[in-house]
Amino acid sequence: MADVTMRIWRGDDKGGQLVDYRIEGNEGEVVLDVIHRLQATQAPDLACRWNCKAGKCGSCSAEINGMPRLMCMTRMDQLPAGPVTVTPMRTFPIIKDLVTDVSFNFEMAKRVPAFNPPPAPEGGYRMAQVDVERGQEFRKCIECFLCQNVCHVIRDHEDNKAHYAGPRFFIRYAELEMHPLDTNDRRELVRERMGLGLCNITKCCTEVCPEHIKITDNAIIPLKERAVDAHYDPVAWLGRKITGRKKRSADEAAALRP
Repeated sequence: MADVTMRIWRGDDKGGQLVDYRIEGNEGEVVLDVIHRLQATQAPDLACRWNCKAGKCGSCSAEINGMPRLMCMTRMDQLPAGPVTVTPMRTFPIIKDLVTDVSFNFEMAKRVPAFNPPPAPEGGYRMAQVDVERGQEFRKCIECFLCQNVCHVIRDHEDNKAHYAGPRFFIRYAELEMHPLDTNDRRELVRERMGLGLCNITKCCTEVCPEHIKITDNAIIPLKERAVDAHYDPVAWLGRKITGRKKRSADEAAALRP
């Protein structure tokens, strides 16, 4: 096959630049294959993160020709002719070359209150198949954080980061809120502390998801509806008055995290 030009960002948190590498193309390769060959032949100090090379670990996230994608799932023969530009995810701090610091996401994960089922009844728990399937879609997430990377609220508004969970964790909150056996109420937490209202449902997160999770339609929009109902619905307010039940506050919900 003809040679290909790989235009790769090289640098660290102090700065860097795009460097061109010319290398022979091989049939059937993905971008990660070419990166590995460059490491073996021309750039032994090129840093990139990867693990499974099967699209299931989410480690090799990068921006290929400006589009957030997994390097191991992006075939070279499906890219447009010309140089292939590979850059690190823009939203997260650079560590070195294609490796970024995604620890922000792990900090947000710590703030998710845990699943809390009631005591198991005699004979064990029972769930309808439709409820099982609803949660299974969200469980497909491989935590590649491409949705977090492309979300403009995280990318373009640095001040919002500490108060915005992002699409990856909105699907986690949605999964727990939709679970029929969970007894925690996180609706005030996502409304007050996790920035759910900042999402303007542009669906860019859905477009880049390698697992094809319908993040916006099946998670964020239903979660917004639940949060609004909990806070503003007059029928729910009247029900709480009659039953004497109080809506769990954001502090109470946050205190239930593991």
